[in-house]
Amino acid sequence: MVLEQKYLALLQEAERRQLPDLQGIRLCFQTLSLAARIDRDCAALLAPHGLSEGRFVMLFLLDAAPDGLAPNLLAGQAGVTRATVTGLLDGLERGALAERHAEPGDRRALRIRLTRKGRQFARTLFEQHGQWIAGLFGNLTAAERTQLARLLDKVAANTGAAAHGAA
Repeated sequence: MVLEQKYLALLQEAERRQLPDLQGIRLCFQTLSLAARIDRDCAALLAPHGLSEGRFVMLFLLDAAPDGLAPNLLAGQAGVTRATVTGLLDGLERGALAERHAEPGDRRALRIRLTRKGRQFARTLFEQHGQWIAGLFGNLTAAERTQLARLLDKVAANTGAAAHGAA
């Protein structure tokens, strides 16, 4: 796998300095390079539809909620702020994919729903996106996928504050 230029330069410097565990450093940079490639490919698939990853997530969450969702629930499910949701929804509304509706009992409360166009668009896009994701791992056997998931979980356990003794 070809490393991104910045990681290649860092790896060369690590080799020059004779840092310990060069293989671990290379694996880290391979993982980061792969993640960046996947992210770029995803962005390239969504861009022709005028979507960012954030808008895609909003579509996905709203499609799963036929009765709509309140903006604060959308924010919580997407792991973003309410202000971020507002900006993402503005873009979906401009594309006539989603609408804000006032709650009958409280006009200050909102419920966000996909429009008919939004639902049709979401289903088509999700199928395309699902095929793309399946293609990423299509050359792995079921056993290899299970092994990869286990290995990624092991590495993930070494990240974050708990792994570094911080409280």
